[in-house]
Formats: sequence, structure tokens, C-alpha cells
Amino acid sequence: MAEHPTTTWEAMQDANVFYRRHQVYSIPGKLPNLGDFIIAGCRYGGPIALMRDMNKVIALNRAAPVLAKAQIQVYSSAGDGLLLLSWDQGKIVRFGWTADERLVVLNEEGVYRLYDLQGDYQQYSLGGEAGELGIIDARIHESGLVALTGSLTLFEVRGWEGAKPLTLANPGISQPPFSWAVIPPDFTISRHVEVLLSVDQTIYSVDNLESIDQRLSRGPFTHVSPSPNGKSLALLLSTGLLWVVSTDFQRSLAEFDTHSVIGAEGDVRQVEWCSNDAVLLTWDSLALLVGPFGDTLQWFYSGPTFAITENDGIRLLGPDSCDFIQKVPASSVSVFRPGSTSPSAILYNAWENFSRRSPKADESIRSIRPDLAAAVNECIDAAGREWEPFWQRRLLNTAKYGRAFLDLYDPTDFINMGQALKVLNAVRFYDIGIPLTYAQYSQLSSSHLIDRLTVRNLHLLALRISSFLSLKPDPVLKHWACAKILRSKPTATGTGKDAQIDGDDAVCRSIVEKFEKLGRGGVSFADIAKRAWEVGRTELATKLLDHESRPSDQVPLLLNMKEDRLALTKAVESGDSDLVYHVLLHLQKRLPLGTFFRTIEEGGPQLGLASKLLQVYAREQNRDMLRDFYYSDDRRVESAVLCLEEARTMLDPSAKVTAVKAAQKFFSEDKERGFEAKMADESARLLALQQQLEKEADGKVSFFGQSVSETIRTCLVNGMSKRADKVKSDFKVPDKRFWYIKLQALTSVRDFEGLDAFARSKRSPIGYEAFVRHLVDKGHPSEAVSYVARCDAHKRVDLYVLCGEWRMAAKECKDRGDKVKLEQLRKSCPNSLIARELEQVVASMK
Repeated sequence: MAEHPTTTWEAMQDANVFYRRHQVYSIPGKLPNLGDFIIAGCRYGGPIALMRDMNKVIALNRAAPVLAKAQIQVYSSAGDGLLLLSWDQGKIVRFGWTADERLVVLNEEGVYRLYDLQGDYQQYSLGGEAGELGIIDARIHESGLVALTGSLTLFEVRGWEGAKPLTLANPGISQPPFSWAVIPPDFTISRHVEVLLSVDQTIYSVDNLESIDQRLSRGPFTHVSPSPNGKSLALLLSTGLLWVVSTDFQRSLAEFDTHSVIGAEGDVRQVEWCSNDAVLLTWDSLALLVGPFGDTLQWFYSGPTFAITENDGIRLLGPDSCDFIQKVPASSVSVFRPGSTSPSAILYNAWENFSRRSPKADESIRSIRPDLAAAVNECIDAAGREWEPFWQRRLLNTAKYGRAFLDLYDPTDFINMGQALKVLNAVRFYDIGIPLTYAQYSQLSSSHLIDRLTVRNLHLLALRISSFLSLKPDPVLKHWACAKILRSKPTATGTGKDAQIDGDDAVCRSIVEKFEKLGRGGVSFADIAKRAWEVGRTELATKLLDHESRPSDQVPLLLNMKEDRLALTKAVESGDSDLVYHVLLHLQKRLPLGTFFRTIEEGGPQLGLASKLLQVYAREQNRDMLRDFYYSDDRRVESAVLCLEEARTMLDPSAKVTAVKAAQKFFSEDKERGFEAKMADESARLLALQQQLEKEADGKVSFFGQSVSETIRTCLVNGMSKRADKVKSDFKVPDKRFWYIKLQALTSVRDFEGLDAFARSKRSPIGYEAFVRHLVDKGHPSEAVSYVARCDAHKRVDLYVLCGEWRMAAKECKDRGDKVKLEQLRKSCPNSLIARELEQVVASMK
């Protein structure tokens, strides 16, 4: 049976508050002497990084390993080595941890690297100015860093994506600060990082806008430590006085003289916060917790320790153990405090009586019936705050027992707590070495914890936790696949390229089977294929991409891999025109034009859609490319049509003639396009003739671009009848069309004499009725009358009427002896005068 939770409790503030120190891991001999090293710890149960302190002499006869000066060793909280880094990039100024457990290492030239727990890194720089000035110190927080340059100016980096450094306000100091610290932007009012510099007797507060002298007179301060919530500061004076003050320096919260501590030898090593409530000071073999009212608790160790502040306590690594010190949570105090009469304590007592089959259980339950639901919730919360599974189970059983007496109770919290504790107990196991508390787990997220397991290559545990919590296994499977690709090597019996291919087949098959079995077919292969390509496994990347079901993920990577034909084929198969355009434009920029066209042409019908879309795009945006594409694909007809389209919009006569001739040449090269070739040739001849006609007219008459009929008409209108005859002859204009054109042209210029001469020149192929009707339509009925006599006899009466000559129409009827027609004329005549005349004609015929 595990010892009672209150065994490790120690009282402060007149027994109103309790703190406890729980030994998380026993690690005797696993870590070197921490006093000889510069150390950086990662929050939320993360690892620690150690580098030799070159200012200290290290004995070489110790059993513990001794690191070279250019090495950084990373350990878990359980004392297991996770990573050994060799550094070759100049003197290391500072190192620290990001929120996602990457180690940031910064050198004096302003170059910094972000290492994951596998030793892979990304490298960035603070820029040329920082490199010239040199970096003398830095402070690294989870979301960025602040560097102090040789000229005592400050540079800030926000985030870890290689962003350009920002210059903070100039503090105007002449020597490096005694100590300094940063408050991350998440905990400042301005939401910008705030830097606190201990200079002479005071502290300067520096942000991106200004530097403020707090006008203190108690300095210098050897340690400046902000609380996790950024609201308080723990300052250690050079006189040994610990002063706790608000970050705006308006309220003094506590003071404590460290010289009064019995057993403290040497200088204070660390001043760190235990959550936001108390401050922990460490010496070589002593850890002292100072409460808000000056109360203290102290623990002795056999050697130097290292403390890491957590949001709900402090993690303390010593020579023999990893301890967690925290204020006892309110729910635990309520349940376990001796003499407690809270409903949760009574409920716990009732469950113990029930377990012993004592009748007192029923009496206890009845006494807290109104507060039973709150008591159940408090027991559930207390279970989450305990480290030992024994007490976790007892508290959850208590909650389960109390829940049975409630008519309506939502069991969600109970179930979630049970799941969370199962996960926490698994990751706290010493082989895993992540001493995460329930409060920290709640503040992070289950997915963040799974990410931390995967970066340690603990894929099986991460996968089981994902399944247990009903989370998607995708991130774990992706990381496992990438790790497998990095570790795997071709194992085939062949050599060279064949061995590589065979090995790729085995790895691809293994990854696909695992994804289909555990990922239920929903995991994307694109990220894994990208990783394979990045490490030089192009064949493997291509094989993996064959299993990717989303072309939008598949195609961009194929383009990066320069698998142009395959990328275009996949884009076409997807039916997504936007994706096809993306590939086409990418290839057009990257490939020589001939290679680009050849890639499309050699694809045949399979890439037909790509060819059509390219033509649509080029027709609107890049006609030169469309012309080259048609030429390379030997598309003569399309080339000819394109030339004609361009000729239609051209204004320069010579260019237009050239374009039409080019179209004629393309048509002539296709045996089935003889008619089109002939028409294009005639069009070119016509344009050339029109240029000549314009020259003859001294540019006063415009011919260019007109049709044959329009050209003849323009010649006739402008008195160039011989040229009109030549056009008729050259282009074999039929007589009927020519007569119609000339009739219309001479009428438009009112050349009635010329029209009469033309009509008498020879027998009209269009007859003379056309003359009459056209002249009437154009408002010349008197001129039309003379042509009626030349028309067919049976049409003359109606034509005379059309010309308004009723008397002549009547005379024609009389001459023909057509009384019926004459009677019709009389009935339809426009006025009585004409009617009487027509009646006289009718009478004369009787």
C-alpha cells in the first residue's frame, strides 16, 4: 500500500497552506555533477540540456561522463540520455527550449539552430548587423529570443520560422547588465516582449517602443526572475536580500534575508518561481522555498541541483532524484487534510466505511446529500492531482460511489479524468520520462503530448494513446513513416539503381500496409513522399505518391521532384482545370519552350485536356506561344486560322498582307485545304491591289480591307470605272453581281446619265425591273419611269404604279386592252382626279 498523500505535506502560513515534495524519479549516478554545467530545462516535464561550463575546473576521475566543451547532452527527467550534439559553429552564447521541445542554440555571430530530439536542425541568422556587432548574451523563451549585442543593443526574434529580427528601444547603457530577464509577450499588457535589465542601482524596462528607468536604489540585482504569469518579480540583491515586487514596481510583496538561512553555503545558484505563489532559492546542497509571508521550507541534497519552473509547481533535479514541489491543490487539501469536514472528505470517509461494510457509510452520505454532486466533482479533481495510481483509483472509486446516489449526473468529467490519468501514468513511466501533471496536461492538449512522444520516436505509445483517446492517428503515422524512411536502406540483392528500387518497394509496401490498417485509408501520403524526396529517395517518393488520393497534394510535389509528365498526367486525370493550369504555367516558366511543348505533345490523347486548356490560355494571354505550339505540333490549319485572326485586327497594311500570305502558305501545305488556300491567296492579291489603288488615289480614297464588291463600288463612286472593270476581271466577278454593284454605286452618286448609258451599253443580265425598283427605293421615281418600257410587258402596269405614273399605267392597260386591270387601278387610285381620268379611259374602251 502506498504511503498516505499527507506524508509529504509540509505546512506554511500557520498550517493554512501546504506544500509537498514528490519524488518523481530516482536517478542516482545518471546525471553528471550539475554544478559543472550550464543547463537549460524545458517546461511541462520536458528534457534538460547540459553543456560544460568552461569557467569551472572539472575533475576527470569521476564515474559520470564528462562532455567535451563543444558538446551538448540532452537528458530526460528520468536521467536517460536522449541526444548528444556536437557544435562546430563558433562560441555558444546561450541555449534554451521552445514550446514544442526544440533546442535553440545561439552563437556569438548571431547564428542559431533549432534541434529536434533526433538531432535534425534548421539554421537561421539574426542578420548581418548582429553578426558584425557580436552577441554577448541572450534570453530564450518558448516563443522567441532576445539577444544582447556587443554595442549593448537588443534584438528580438518572434517565433521560430526565421523571421527578421526586430530592434528594441536602446536602453542607453554603457556596460553589460548585472543580470537580466525577459517577460514573454503573452504575459505583458502591451503584448510585446519586455526586457528587464539590472544596471547599477536600478532596473530598466525595455520594449519595442521605449526604455524606462524604474528609478530603484536597491541594486544591483544578481538575479531577476519573472513569475510564470508575468505579474511578479523575484529580485536577489547583491546584499543577499530577496525582494518580491510586482512587475510594475508599484507594490512590494515580500522580503527575505538569505543570510539567515542555516546550512546555506556559497552563492545562490538559482532564483526560480514555484508556480506563482512561492520562490525557490538553491545553493549547492540546499533548496529553500520562500512563501508569500516569509515562511520557508528547506530540503537538503547531496550535490548541486537544477530547478525548472512549471505553471503549477517546480521540477527540481538533484544528484539522486527528480522531485516535483508544488502547493497542495485545494481539492487534495479538502479531501485529505486531517480533521477536514468538507463534503468531499465525508464522501471519502463514507466510501471507506462502505468498503469495510460499515453502516456508517449511509449516515455519512445522508449528511452531505445537498452537496453530494460538488463532493463527487472534488474527488474527481483530487484524483487528477495525485501521482500514485493507488490513490488515483481510491479517489475515483469514491466519486463513483457518490455518483450512485445522484439521480442526474453527467459522467463526462469522470470518464475524461479516468482517460487522462491512464495517459499520464503511461508517459510518467521512467522509460518514457515525461513527468507531466494533470494541470499541465490540461493546459497543453492531448495532441501536443502525442507530438512530444512522436519526436522521441515513441510511435507505438503515441499510436495507442491516439486510439485510446479516439484521436486521428495521422500525425503519428506520418512521423513514423518519415522516421522509417530515414532509417531504412535498400536491402535487395541487386546493386546500384536496382537495389535502390527493390529497397524502395519494401519500404513503400510497409508504409502503405500500415496506413491502410491503422489509418483507415485517410492518411495523406504527400508529406511522407516529400520527406522521401528531401532525403534523396526520389523513386520511393514517386511510389508513395501513387497511393495519394488527392491530386491537389500529389501534383505540387511531383513538380518539385521535376516529374513533369507524371504531374501533368495526374492533374489531367483529376479533371480539375485549375490544377492543370497550375502545372502548365509552372512548366512554362521552368522548361525551355521546345521541351514544354514536347512534354504535352508526347502525352498523346491522355494529355488532350492539357493541350486544349493551353490553347485556351494562350489564345487569350500569349498568342506567340500559341503560334509556336501549333508550329511545333505541325498543326497547319490551326496556324493558318490564327494568322487570319491576327490579320483581322491588324492596322498596318503590310503586316496584314504578310499575315494573310502566311495563312495561304499554311493552307497550301494541307492537301485537303485547297479551297481555303485559294481563298487566302485571292485575299492577299486583293489587299495588294487595294494598296495600289490607294496609291493611285494619292491616299484620298480608302480601299484597304474592303471586300471585292466594296472595292468595285468604291472605284465606281470615285470615278475609277476602268479600275472597277479590272477588279471585275481579275477576281472573276459575275456579270449579275457587277451590274447590281454598279447600279447601286451610280444611284448613290446620282449619276443618272451614266446609269442610262450603262443600261444601254448591252442587254442587262439582271433585267430592268431591278433598275426601276432600286431607283424608287432610293427616292428617284421620275428617273425610274424611263426604264419601265424596257421591262416585260405584263409587269409594266405595276411598275408604272410603283413610279406614281397612274396615267401611263392606264394607257398601258388601254394599249393591251386589259379592262380588268384598268378597273382595279381605278378602285385603288389615290385621289378622285386620277379616278375621273381613269373612268374616261375606261369609257373610251367601251
